[in-house]
Amino acid sequence: MEKTTAELTGEYIREHPDIKNCLKKGLINYSSLSRHIAKELDIEKKTSKEAILIAARRFRQGLKKELDNERKIKHILSRSELEIRNKIIVFILEKRLDIDSLNDLEKIIRSDSGLCFVLEGSGNYTIITQEKYEPLIDKRFRSRTIKKSRSLTLITMTSPKDIETTRGVVSFLTSLFGENGVNIIEFLSCWTDTLFVIDSSDLQKTIAFLSFSS
Repeated sequence: MEKTTAELTGEYIREHPDIKNCLKKGLINYSSLSRHIAKELDIEKKTSKEAILIAARRFRQGLKKELDNERKIKHILSRSELEIRNKIIVFILEKRLDIDSLNDLEKIIRSDSGLCFVLEGSGNYTIITQEKYEPLIDKRFRSRTIKKSRSLTLITMTSPKDIETTRGVVSFLTSLFGENGVNIIEFLSCWTDTLFVIDSSDLQKTIAFLSFSS
């Protein structure tokens, strides 16, 4: 079945976050937007442009719920705390290795009160740890190392318990990284803790957009 003008308009707005955000904040001229979408969708009929304008206004009404939820998210994040760990390294290892050896490595690092996260992917293992353990991992898994990344920073955001029942928190956070040009190298979520591994050169910028006022 052929899609209606309203459906095409909704799809276009959802596929363009910058337009969606401007609509959400009420910072857009609907007539200009309808002309722009009509041109993009190759719709030149006057009636279609009017339909696009009406659809955009209705889309804006639906975004009000998102705004309410966004306020809840920001309230939660304003009560969150950040912990910064520098000199982090990430190893990507082949999947075909002795799992007991990997478990032993984790025990050694943790017995030294070190930081160690081991993540299992479909075709590899990822180890997130401190740079001081690089020689130890090289000694055990050099032949199984696909790549390693140094000079990283681990940011741990600890939030109130209601983060678990509030939809869209992770999506909101990751969108901030994208909007500010910061690449998330690794991401973990553990109940009230949300962890991001980034390049250390992006730390100051990241702290700025992760600081939420009450």
